[in-house]
Amino acid sequence: MEARAKLQEEEKIRLEREVEQLVLRQGAGAWGDLLWPALQHGQVWALAGLLLLLLALWSIWRKRSLRREEHAEENGGANEEEGRNVDANEEAAGNEEGNDENGEENNDDGNAQEGNDVAANAEGVVGNEFDNRDPYDDMGRRVLERIRWPVQNLKKGCKWTSALMENYAIYFRLVLSNSFFPVLEPAIGVGSAFEGWSPREQDVVYQVLIPMTSPRGHSFHVELDTAGQTHVRNFRIRVQRECTCSREQRGKKMQCFLHPPEEELRSNQDSSLLDTLCTDSYLDVQKTARWFCQLVRAIWPALPQSHNWHLMLLPSTRSCQFKVSNGRESYRIEMLFGVRQGYSDVFVSSQPRHYHTSSTIWTESYAVAEMKFFKYIARQAPPDSLHLKCLQFFIRLQVGLGFSTYTAKTVFMHLLNILPPSWWRRRHFMSRLLDMSKSLRACVQMRQLNHFIVGNRRLPAGISLPPDVLMAGNYNLFHDLVMDPVAHSQAMSQSVDLHRWLMRIIDNEE
Repeated sequence: MEARAKLQEEEKIRLEREVEQLVLRQGAGAWGDLLWPALQHGQVWALAGLLLLLLALWSIWRKRSLRREEHAEENGGANEEEGRNVDANEEAAGNEEGNDENGEENNDDGNAQEGNDVAANAEGVVGNEFDNRDPYDDMGRRVLERIRWPVQNLKKGCKWTSALMENYAIYFRLVLSNSFFPVLEPAIGVGSAFEGWSPREQDVVYQVLIPMTSPRGHSFHVELDTAGQTHVRNFRIRVQRECTCSREQRGKKMQCFLHPPEEELRSNQDSSLLDTLCTDSYLDVQKTARWFCQLVRAIWPALPQSHNWHLMLLPSTRSCQFKVSNGRESYRIEMLFGVRQGYSDVFVSSQPRHYHTSSTIWTESYAVAEMKFFKYIARQAPPDSLHLKCLQFFIRLQVGLGFSTYTAKTVFMHLLNILPPSWWRRRHFMSRLLDMSKSLRACVQMRQLNHFIVGNRRLPAGISLPPDVLMAGNYNLFHDLVMDPVAHSQAMSQSVDLHRWLMRIIDNEE
């Protein structure tokens, strides 16, 4: 564009000089010298031809002048419209070079620490330091029009689910207030729906995590399980009796499970948590899930929702899943439960995993921390941000391949934490999809995709991690690719196919 503008400027100068020369020749009597021989010899047609030639030259010069003025007006309007975006991108580029004055940690050192697994994405990220006129703007708009988004209103579903959980929490407190079962705290919305997106067009699952604390006379002790899988963090929850002989509750002496009187011991054989929800002194996930389902079914008739909605429990071994419907709408809800690690946003939860071998194994869950990260991004994103639609479309695109939804989500979160919010606007839709595809392919090639939460010291303020999670080394989600060359070759082929599908969409739109 600069070369073209320079040529146009040179052409303008040349034409202006020609006009000036004609004017000078006119003033010096040149017009008389040209006209007199023609009139003298009767060459009227020659005179007419000369006049037409001069008129054509003037017309060409005028048209080119108008084109340059229109081009300048278009550029000026575009610059005024996108000036703020240009400034934002320039600031983001400066941040990546370590010149951030506003505390945005987008320097190269930070990127290498937080997203070394997407460091191979340099070709994708650096390749998108474009001007605000994204080359894929028009085709991105056409692709967006063809995508089938979730049928359900996620915000409405989350609001309805939250209201239901609040009603359940009231009765949980009433029913369990004087029992030896775990104390249930208010539910926390987690998972894709509460993050603002869904991998499904319908049958959206609304997940909630219910924190549990130890009941009276007991204590929970979270212990890391070192057996079996070495590249994942599994835990056991050991339940221990506590002495309450010297404690009183509401003026009454509390029953002590550690030193009970002989007559109470004979009459209350099953009064301890160890005798109901535990296996070998460890809290049992499956027993706890069955207890949850029984509790949900028993309390349901007392809830106001039961007057218009029907409850149907669904099969599950490590959580409580159920479906509620009223003939017009239906919601599928999954209740997970777990124990909070300290005062952090990391839990030891019942979240199902395919490699569990024992019912006393609990998984380390980062669902609450991830939900808070998505909420943080939503507050920072511009009004026309399409970052969630990028994630939804990319996950739909890779359905049928060997990559899990969580793998695609992890790649997405790394990019979301590196690129400035202004780079996720509507006009950048296709470019961000290409970044995700290139990042995934680079991570597969390197056999390295670091977990987004574990060991990440660049998370936004408000997300709390326990010290061992914060200071932990790399948690490689592609550990299997390191150990299995065949699996790596297959994953590499699938990542190439995914990128080809995306490029085919771009080619078709062009």
